[in-house]
Formats: sequence, C-alpha cells, structure tokens
Amino acid sequence: MSALDLPAMSPWQQRMYAQATAALDSGRLGHGLLLCGPSQLGKRALAERLARRMLCTDRDAAGEACGRCRSCQLFANRHQRDPLEVRPDGRPSHPFGHASHPDLLFVGYEVNDKTGKPRAEIVIEQIRRLSEKLALTPQYGGAQIAVLDPADAINHAACNALLKTLEEPQAGRYLWLISANPARLPATIRSRCQRLEFRLPPADESRAWLRAQGHADAAAHEALEAARGHPGLADAWLRDGGLALRREIAADLQALRRGERSALETAKRWADAADLDQRLRHAADLALAEAGRLTDPLGIRTLGTWFDAANRTRDLLRTTVRADLALVELLSQWSGPVNKAGNMASGARR
Repeated sequence: MSALDLPAMSPWQQRMYAQATAALDSGRLGHGLLLCGPSQLGKRALAERLARRMLCTDRDAAGEACGRCRSCQLFANRHQRDPLEVRPDGRPSHPFGHASHPDLLFVGYEVNDKTGKPRAEIVIEQIRRLSEKLALTPQYGGAQIAVLDPADAINHAACNALLKTLEEPQAGRYLWLISANPARLPATIRSRCQRLEFRLPPADESRAWLRAQGHADAAAHEALEAARGHPGLADAWLRDGGLALRREIAADLQALRRGERSALETAKRWADAADLDQRLRHAADLALAEAGRLTDPLGIRTLGTWFDAANRTRDLLRTTVRADLALVELLSQWSGPVNKAGNMASGARR
C-alpha cells in the first residue's frame, strides 16, 4: 500500500475544478458527469480531487477535504493490482492506483482472468460489477462514486449496460466518465451526462506552466510548438524522450518519401519497438501538421486520409492482427499516394 499525493493543479485544472465544485455546492452536480477534452490535461487527477472532496466527512471551511478523517485516509491508501492493469500504450490503467475507500470504484482496462493478458476494451462484466456496486448503500453514509477511465474504451455490450445505469440514477450515486474521444461514445450516453470540457490553455499560460515544471525556455517552446499548444503533451515529451522520438519518426517518413528506406524495413523496425503506439501517434500528428501548411486541396485530403488510416491502425494493433503487416500497408500508402502530396518538413522545423 502507498499513500496518495495528488499533483498540484495547473491553472486550467483549477478553472475546471472551480466549475465542478460550484455545481456540487449548489446541488447542481448530476448523477452522470463526462470529463472530456484532450488527453494529458489532468482530467483523471481532477476527478480524484473532486471525489476526495465529496467523500470527506469533515470538510474545512472552504469545503475542501480535511485529509485527516477516516474517509480521507482510506481515499489516500492506494495499491496497484498484480498483475498490473495497463492501457494499450503500456501506461497504468489507474495512474494513482486503486483506493481502499469502499465507496470509490475505478473502472478501466483490466487483466483478463482467463488469459492473464490485458484487455483491449472495457467489457460488460465490468459494467455489471459497477452497477451492482452503485446499487449498494454507501458504507460511509455519504456519496458513492464510480470513475470510468477511459469511457470511450467500452464495447457495444458494455455501452448498453452503462446506459441502463445512467437511466436509473439513485440519490448520492455518481458515475463519472473520462474521455479524450467523447465522440466515440453513443449520443444516448453523452446526452445523459453533464459535460465538463477541458480545452487547451492560452500559449502564455502553457509556457509559464512548462517553465514551472523545470523545463528550459527553448525546450519548452520547441515542445509546445510540436505539440501544437498542448502543455501536458509537451511536458510528457520533454520528460520521456518523446520529442526525440518525434524527430526520429519525421526522419523515417522523409526517408520513405525519398525512397531511401522501404516500407517493409521501416515497418519491421517499428513493429519491434516497445513504443509502437507512440510512434503511430507521432506519425499521424506529423501528417496532420503538414496538411495544415498546405494550400492544395488534393494534398490536404490525401494527408487527412492518411492521418485517419494511421489512427485506425493504432486501434487495429490492439487486436490480434500482425503489427508488421498492418504497418507495411500503412507505410506503403505514405511512400506511394501520400508522397505526391508534398515533401515532409524537417523534424527540426517541428
């Protein structure tokens, strides 16, 4: 077990938190809440902070969690399951771990009990367990909260079960959905949730925040430019080498266009890499960035089509398909039809 220490809130998180707590304190916070917006802007951390406030039994004068009561202690007591539950990109499903609090439930990617392998989607059995949990009386007599992250990973059968839970709300029960791709959720689910939407902050605020994280001005500027104004993504790239990987992917795509490297050779190298999902994400993003600099409608459409294909390949690789074959098909399109859309700008310019 370990004690939870939630990270300090960024300015944009503080704005969203103020909006959520105002709804909570005025009695306007509904049963279903959809926290949506670009990934890595702190939606999960905000949901956990809001849950801590709601579950505390001795809140302070400002309404914040006391950090001392039994409920706060159970909230902060965290553990990861063994084997570790992970997302398709290898990150932990629950970055802060599961809480020991009996009235707080986290649902996400889990390990398949039969195969011992991580699931690639959220299945109906998980939603049924969630519904059973929410049907129980809260053990601490207050709220009962379930956090589904990422909500857009639920499959069709799970969606139907989730809709039933949303349609039959009970007092004091809260179901929070976290999603970077809310459009993947059925409209019937989205319409039954209040929406708390994160947006990219102003550039000046993002740069100031990156500097506060300890990044040098020049590096922060380059990373923020590459991330197209996304501070959370820029911070992650600066910490884990993602910016260097982006330059490598840009060089690979240039080499494919110039015929210096084959799609098969590149596909085999990418398929063997542990960071394949991130490679495809960079590749898709580089295509989108180039499309934004073009004025030729045909070139824009071609790059846009390849962007969609790259993201479909990311989804496809979460199944049992052979990675190298899927990548060969994708990269052959880049060195073929896409090659006619224009030349890739250098990685340094990104």
